[in-house]
Amino acid sequence: MGAFIVRRLLNYVVLVFIATSLAYLGAATAFHPKDQYLQKNPPTPAVVMYHELDERNGNPDKPVLERYGKWVDGVAHGDFGKTWQLDSVKKHFSISVWVTVRLVTVAAVLSAILGVLIGSFQAVRQYKFSDHSITFASYLIFAMPVFVLAPFLKLIAVQVNKAVGGDKPLLQYQGEIDPNATGFFGQLFSRADHLLLPTISLSLGLIAFYSRYQRGTMLDVMGSDFLRTARAKGLRKGQAILKHGVRTAVIPVMTLVTYSTITTFAGAIITERVFGWNGLGAWFTDSTRHSDVNSVAMITLFSAVLVLIAGMLSDVITAMLDPRVRL
Repeated sequence: MGAFIVRRLLNYVVLVFIATSLAYLGAATAFHPKDQYLQKNPPTPAVVMYHELDERNGNPDKPVLERYGKWVDGVAHGDFGKTWQLDSVKKHFSISVWVTVRLVTVAAVLSAILGVLIGSFQAVRQYKFSDHSITFASYLIFAMPVFVLAPFLKLIAVQVNKAVGGDKPLLQYQGEIDPNATGFFGQLFSRADHLLLPTISLSLGLIAFYSRYQRGTMLDVMGSDFLRTARAKGLRKGQAILKHGVRTAVIPVMTLVTYSTITTFAGAIITERVFGWNGLGAWFTDSTRHSDVNSVAMITLFSAVLVLIAGMLSDVITAMLDPRVRL
């Protein structure tokens, strides 16, 4: 296991470098940071403009490969450059990443657990009213992508707060925390309150997706020989399903979970904008709007690392769940 992980990590270093380099070169070629200064009214003085562009390593008058070489040298020494606001990219990332990770982690864990449980329940109750009802709800959720679901949830929260009234809103739909929250538990409850709606907007689609997949794999397992053997040895139906059926059926779902967690970051871009969270999603959209090559490269680096880690975790989790698999 240890040798496998080391080999994978060495390969990942090369892949991450290639992916991030392509992102930097593509952004540096496509973006035109000079236009951000020329479009201002009154226009920025040329001396100031070129000074700030050089600070950002984004002067378009210099060759792209020269700027790329300077960026690679900086990254090798732990310097990821400066943002369009001339702040440290590394400092900005260290603040934004935990906002998004907190949101995505809660949504990923919740959706994986509920998706597996709901899908298993549907398989056991195949063609019953509950199975049909959950299937209908799943397809309804599939028809509502994040950019529709998030504003819809926010609209519901506004209407609920109006109906309930009171000094404090029942459902929080803006920001990460109440600025007036004091004390450890006060801030903790405030963060949990503000986390509710964004988590729902990210989780519902994943729950529907996982449950449909888990239902299919569970139906295949329920007719298997090893499950009938477990029943013949004296296990009750529920025990056999939980001990042997769910564990076997969840193996292919775990691969989806690890990779889908990464794609959840894409959904977080919209969710963060709708609910006023200042995470990687908001930072990425601001960076592209202001032609910030360094920030785009940093976010791409982080995404590439996550994708490759997801692949490794998928293999490790599969080996843990299925003793027939050896790494």
